[in-house]
Amino acid sequence: MSNLSTSRFVLTGFPGLEVYYFFFAIPFSTIYAMVFLGNCMILHVIRTESSLHQPMFYFLAMLALTDLCMGLSTVHTVLGILWGFLQEISLDACIAQSYFIHGLSFMESSVLLAMSFDRYIAICNPLRYSSILTNDRILKIGVAILCRSSMLIPPVIIRLKFLNYCRPHFLSHSFCLHQDLIRMACSDIRFNSFYALSLVICTLLLDAVLILASYVMILHTVLSIASREERIKSLQTCVSHISAVLVFYIPIIGLTMVHRFGKHLSPLVQVLMGNIYILFPPLMNPIIYSIKTQQIRV
Repeated sequence: MSNLSTSRFVLTGFPGLEVYYFFFAIPFSTIYAMVFLGNCMILHVIRTESSLHQPMFYFLAMLALTDLCMGLSTVHTVLGILWGFLQEISLDACIAQSYFIHGLSFMESSVLLAMSFDRYIAICNPLRYSSILTNDRILKIGVAILCRSSMLIPPVIIRLKFLNYCRPHFLSHSFCLHQDLIRMACSDIRFNSFYALSLVICTLLLDAVLILASYVMILHTVLSIASREERIKSLQTCVSHISAVLVFYIPIIGLTMVHRFGKHLSPLVQVLMGNIYILFPPLMNPIIYSIKTQQIRV
C-alpha cells in the first residue's frame, strides 16, 4: 500500500461479533453519555459552588476536563463502528486521534501527580497549604501540565505521516494508537520506538514513581499522628485520589502487557483492553469523587 495521506485504515470493533454490534452500541452509547454527563457535572459543580474553589478541586476540574476530552477524541470512531456508519479512518485523522489519545493520557498522569502533591502538602505541611498552593501557582502548574502533555509528543507523531505503510491496514482497536500504526510500517521505526519508550519512562513511569514516593511520605506522616481518629481522617482524604490512580494505571499496564506479550491472545482481548483503557478512567473518576468526596456529594 502507498504512503499517501489518502491511505485508509480499517478500524476493529469486536472481531467475529459483527452481527451483535447493535447490542454493543446501546451500552457503549450509555457509557459515553455517562462520561460526558458525569464530567460536565463535576466541572459545573466546581465552577458554581464557591466553597469548592480550593486547590484540591481545581486539580479535580483539570482531571474532569481531561477525561471529557478523552471521551470526545474517541466517541466518533468507537460508536461509529458499532452503529455501522464508520469502518475506516484516513491516515491524517488517525494520526490526529493518536496525538490526542496519547497527549491526554500524559495529561491525566500529570494531573494525578499534581493531585498527589496537593495531598502531600495538605497532610505533611497543613499550616503552609494555602501559602504554597496559591491560585497563581495552581495556574502555573496547569500551564506546565498542558505544555508537557502537548509539546513532547509531536516529534514522534509527526513522523507517522512520513512512514511507508506496506502491511495490511488493519488497526487493533476502534481508535488509533501510535504503537498500532508503527506495527504496520515498513520504514525504519527505530526513532519512533526509542522516542516513545523514552517518553513513557519520563512521563507515565516517572509520575507513577513520584506518586508512590509522595504516598510513602504521607503514610510516614500519618503514622506519626497520635490519635487513631485523626489518622483515619487523614487517610480518608486520599482514598479518592488513590482510587483514581489505580483506575488510570491498571488499564494502561494491562494494555501494554497485551500489546507486548499477548500476540497469541484472541483479538477480542486486545479490543476489550483498549476500550477499558479509553473509557474506564473517564467513566469511573466522576463516580469515585461523587461518592468519596463529601463536598461533591453534597
